[in-house]
Amino acid sequence: MNSINLTRPDDFHLHLRDATALASVVADSARQFARGMIMPNLESPITTVALAEAYRQRILDNLPLDTNFQPLMTLYLTDNTLVEEIKILAEHDHVYAVKYYPAGATTNSDNGVSDLEKTYPVLEAMSEQGIPLLMHGEVTDTGVDIFDREQVFIERILAPLMKRFENLKIVFEHITTSDAANFVMKGPENLAATITPQHLIYNRNAIFKSGIRPHNFCLPVLKREKHRQALLDVLDGGHHRFFLGTDSAPHSRNAKESACGCAGIYTAHNAIELYASVFEELGKLEQLEDFASHFGADFYGLERNSAQITLVKKDWTIPASLPFAESEIIPFMAGETCHWKLLTA
Repeated sequence: MNSINLTRPDDFHLHLRDATALASVVADSARQFARGMIMPNLESPITTVALAEAYRQRILDNLPLDTNFQPLMTLYLTDNTLVEEIKILAEHDHVYAVKYYPAGATTNSDNGVSDLEKTYPVLEAMSEQGIPLLMHGEVTDTGVDIFDREQVFIERILAPLMKRFENLKIVFEHITTSDAANFVMKGPENLAATITPQHLIYNRNAIFKSGIRPHNFCLPVLKREKHRQALLDVLDGGHHRFFLGTDSAPHSRNAKESACGCAGIYTAHNAIELYASVFEELGKLEQLEDFASHFGADFYGLERNSAQITLVKKDWTIPASLPFAESEIIPFMAGETCHWKLLTA
């Protein structure tokens, strides 16, 4: 197969940052995707509908003139989120979900939830209104090995939560393990999951290849090869409750190559082409469209996009770096060969 025509895809997990950083990266996503589920973990988190609307306008203001990219906004769940804010959200046209971060789990998550029980009234209101809860699926207990955080999250947090709120729509974000894949596959129709390109392409050896590779460090961290294979099996099976979410998370080169070693991988530059390579290796290119363009929209109750994109079979080299605010960013697989190229958007 030398070319593929797809319904224009959506990215259901996207970090765009703000200010000059936003201006540097938003065009990459707009070039490929019709819509993006925008994460609310800015330095000053997006905790209200009013803040979400203002952030949405900043995104629109930085889009290229020839794009129709639609930001789908989310709210940042905290211990102090009010039920009244959920009622406002339910009547709002531009805010689609609420994001759960366990406090301290990842970038700008210090304001996240410290005790999930404190949010139960909010979750009850969300369940009644059909508002999805997007969950960063890790625990932050320092006694839990970083490679086991997702598995323990399922046992301690997700399974009990689903038992208590049987009708709450939940997206288990950026899953990384066979445990998560199996849990979602066996779960009810109100449970879905997103999968990133980095967790499909690399296992945890990529972080330590010939030294420390900070640009391959993300949270949830890359896992063992058996877990990567489990995610590939999900794609191979074409299950309808797994869909595209890049978790593209830009950080400057300086921030990544530092004592901090910030968590986050920038995949937005050529995300759909990376996914195409994965599906090609599986021999299932015909299933890419469902994963990238149909299943996510269906779960969120959105209309499927009508526009199309075309990918052509063509080897090209991913840039070594890209401009990013006053610095530069190192994209995922920088300097390596990508086997598909977006021809039209």
